[in-house]
Amino acid sequence: MKARKFFEEFSLTSPSFFWLLLFFLIPSLIVFAFAFKPHDVYGNIIEGWTLEPVKSLLNKDYLLLTWRTLWFSGLATAISLALALPVGYYLALAPEKIRRLILILIVIPFWSSFLIRIFAWKSLLHPEGILKKTLVALNIISPETSLLYNSAAVIFVMVYSYLPFAILPIYASAAKFNFQLFEAAMDLGATRLLTFYKVFIPGIRKGILTATIMVFVPAVGAYVIPDLVGGTQSDMIGNKIAQRTFVERNLPEASALSALLAIVVFIPMAVITMLQTKGKKVEYEARNRE
Repeated sequence: MKARKFFEEFSLTSPSFFWLLLFFLIPSLIVFAFAFKPHDVYGNIIEGWTLEPVKSLLNKDYLLLTWRTLWFSGLATAISLALALPVGYYLALAPEKIRRLILILIVIPFWSSFLIRIFAWKSLLHPEGILKKTLVALNIISPETSLLYNSAAVIFVMVYSYLPFAILPIYASAAKFNFQLFEAAMDLGATRLLTFYKVFIPGIRKGILTATIMVFVPAVGAYVIPDLVGGTQSDMIGNKIAQRTFVERNLPEASALSALLAIVVFIPMAVITMLQTKGKKVEYEARNRE
């Protein structure tokens, strides 16, 4: 009986396991291994081992690059969550027709290429673009103000690109929220805003954690957005990896940067997983006490 159960479970999980092994674990191990290999002047990996690619990560330029990547990604994630929370709340309470319309509007950008959407924003933010001309005509900004090739443009386009990844999981969690708790808190004298922060947000924390991962992970590895709308002071780790790989043919250093990026992504995911596990444990203990 146990052998049969094991075979059934193995047959169900083996395709996913082998897929992850073949296309995730093995390539990741190769990248980490290349981070300790030397290379010749032509960019070829040669025999031997060295710590030079890893030591290069201690360069102050790379430390600044890592900080900028985390700052841009964290800020874009925070702004996306701040915008997604009221949208998810409204969607959960909206009539069916309005909810479907808004969800379609949220999903419509995915019908076009990601690259085309970024080029569209590059055109809109261009010094001769319609957006800047409109803002200048309304005396909101001066003609000398640049909307393109700066950090603000990178963060703005990142929020635009990844905001749906925050809205959808928050809405999915809000749709399961018991709004009678919201009404009870207001009946006890709490304002709507206070109830939103004290009752609604804690009640959908799983959706918020999922949204955080869904936005932060692609944001921290962003390459196209800073390359097209950012300036020389807006490069992120992804841009430097591309430069080391395709321009300089320095695969060991590119691998070291990739390993650093993987660690940067893994740490917040591990923290979020720990928080989720802790939350489940607290809920389980509370139920047992009851």
